[in-house]
Amino acid sequence: MAETIGFIGLGNMGTPMAIRLADAGYGLVVFDTRDDVVAPFVARGAKRAASAADVGSQAETVLVSLPTPDIVQKVVSEVGQGTAVKTVVDLSTTGPRVATAIAAAMKERGITFVDSPVSGGVGGAKAGTLAVMVSCPRQTFERLEPMLKHIGKVFFIGEAPGAAQMMKLCNNLMSAAAMAISAEAITAGVKAGIDPAVMVDVINVSSGMNTATTQKFPRSILNRRFDYGFATGLMFKDVRLCLEEAESMGLDLETAKAVRSVWQKMNDQFGPESDFTRIVEMVERPAGVTVGKPG
Repeated sequence: MAETIGFIGLGNMGTPMAIRLADAGYGLVVFDTRDDVVAPFVARGAKRAASAADVGSQAETVLVSLPTPDIVQKVVSEVGQGTAVKTVVDLSTTGPRVATAIAAAMKERGITFVDSPVSGGVGGAKAGTLAVMVSCPRQTFERLEPMLKHIGKVFFIGEAPGAAQMMKLCNNLMSAAAMAISAEAITAGVKAGIDPAVMVDVINVSSGMNTATTQKFPRSILNRRFDYGFATGLMFKDVRLCLEEAESMGLDLETAKAVRSVWQKMNDQFGPESDFTRIVEMVERPAGVTVGKPG
């Protein structure tokens, strides 16, 4: 029988990942501030923890999937107060400096911190096809890899704390750029009288193809549902963190700064809780056109 593990943070990404681990035979000790997301796991046999520290007292390995660096730091610190925990695996996106600081704090408590952000969206989390980026001691990686394979394809980025976070931020910077430029280009085409569905079909067999045109537009934009499942505030956070890291290394990334400006504008206009695919609305409104149609 597989070991019992802790899982904290049953949100859009955390829930499907935790389900996959439960389906793989792992016993779960779960905690989230919302009872409605915990209840389905308890119904299928998971243990409900009273707090993050309680999870750390019931499981040697604890995974966390949380929205912001501040929350990750707070929750992991509480997990570290547990009496059983030996390894904490962070599936969130926090940035290298936060990951490095948490790793140092956990090391003082005799706990190994594993930096393991994921990419691939809610669909990837449900299908088990996420990119799982890991930085930690090689021996720890080899022990965790069989478990992490249940949520996606696992990549060992390096042993240095924060290396996987930097990998994730670079990826998300490129994803954010693709979403922003695709919204602008397709809106321009619609303004010129081209059917946006035709544009997406052409782009997806041409050199402009990217994850926005292959995934976001067909699933959530052309049908006007704007329900892809990733928040504008999180995208802006990831771009901002990436630029902060780049600037701390003395890099001057002009395109990246433009991408940050676009997502800051999107965050200000539509709010951090909005689905990030609504960036198309930010572009189309002043253009006086509508990209796609309901249904």
